[in-house]
Amino acid sequence: MTRTRKRRGEQLMVPRAEFASYYGRPIIHAPSWAARDIAGYFFLGGLAGAGSVFAAGAQLSDRPRTATAMKVSSLAAVSLSAAALVHDLGRPSRFVNMLRVFKPTSPMSMGSWLLSAYGPAAGVAAACAVSGLLPRTGATATTGAALLGPALAAYTAVLAADTAVPAWHGAHRELPYLFTASATAAASGMALIVAPPRENTPARLAAVLAAAAESAAAEAAERRLGMVAETWREGRAGTLLRAARVLTLAGAATAALAGGRSRPAAVLGGLALLGGSACTRFGVFAAGIASAQDPRYTVVPQRKGK
Repeated sequence: MTRTRKRRGEQLMVPRAEFASYYGRPIIHAPSWAARDIAGYFFLGGLAGAGSVFAAGAQLSDRPRTATAMKVSSLAAVSLSAAALVHDLGRPSRFVNMLRVFKPTSPMSMGSWLLSAYGPAAGVAAACAVSGLLPRTGATATTGAALLGPALAAYTAVLAADTAVPAWHGAHRELPYLFTASATAAASGMALIVAPPRENTPARLAAVLAAAAESAAAEAAERRLGMVAETWREGRAGTLLRAARVLTLAGAATAALAGGRSRPAAVLGGLALLGGSACTRFGVFAAGIASAQDPRYTVVPQRKGK
């Protein structure tokens, strides 16, 4: 029936919708953040925050080598994370200027204060663990870093979702869960790499749970985003997020099945988990930039002839 009508030359009563903006310019300004700096900041901050929780757990469960290694890795990660942020800002003084205001309603302000509080705690915890000096001070600093760690891992999701970028703001409910699960996967991967097999049982269990939680959070985010979820599946973002799923699931499976018996398998699984977490952060970042630059996701469609 439809084909017959088309042959007779009948036209649709309602013209096709077109997505366009004034002079072909984007309706919103895409963030000027550099992918290497800010997506790297997201990844490294999550690794540091979740790693401090692992370090505290290892210390409480009498896994000294894991505890020390995770404290050192968290300090290294947060240092690199801060360096990436300062590099994107352009000058160190700009970061210091953000500390002049304490604004609970601003994710950027709270994140700056959080990073400033977490960094010294992670530094003292690592220094005491490596030197063996001031064990009580080190234990207190470890606890402080572990308490701040989850917030450090999740706040960057709140920071991204607080923007007008469709692929981030539309998933504001799921993004913190996704980032937290991704950070847990990264920290468990690091623990598998640095810990001896006899101490890595908690890391292997965490890897499996984190992989499942990350997959569920990503699927929930895509369902909520609707049409905007195309930016999570296409282009550079789609490639990165598909790689993230493969690496995270493969890393968790390798860790669970062979990581407790084989040191090389544990390291291989850990590297896959770290790579998957990095791909998740860079993929979500790329999806956000793509959605901000595409008028299909930022304007209401207009009909021809109006």
